[in-house]
Amino acid sequence: MICDVNLKNRIKRTKGQMQGVLEMMDSDHACMDIVVQLKAIRASIDKAIGILTTENLKQAIIETNNVSSKKVEDAISIIIKGI
Repeated sequence: MICDVNLKNRIKRTKGQMQGVLEMMDSDHACMDIVVQLKAIRASIDKAIGILTTENLKQAIIETNNVSSKKVEDAISIIIKGI
């Protein structure tokens, strides 16, 4: 699978957030502040999983069925939006 640079950058930002949480723990930050950061990390990881699986699906459909990426993107957009 070909991974998009934007996805890799998202993962790198999440890695930085995790390092920040460890630093917050070492600096005795308030529990609520740490929880807020952990929730942001979880949301970022969930988004990365969605992007990764969507891109994998698109690549598989395009390669297997020889269709344009625009048609696949439009179909996925319809599914995501629930239209």
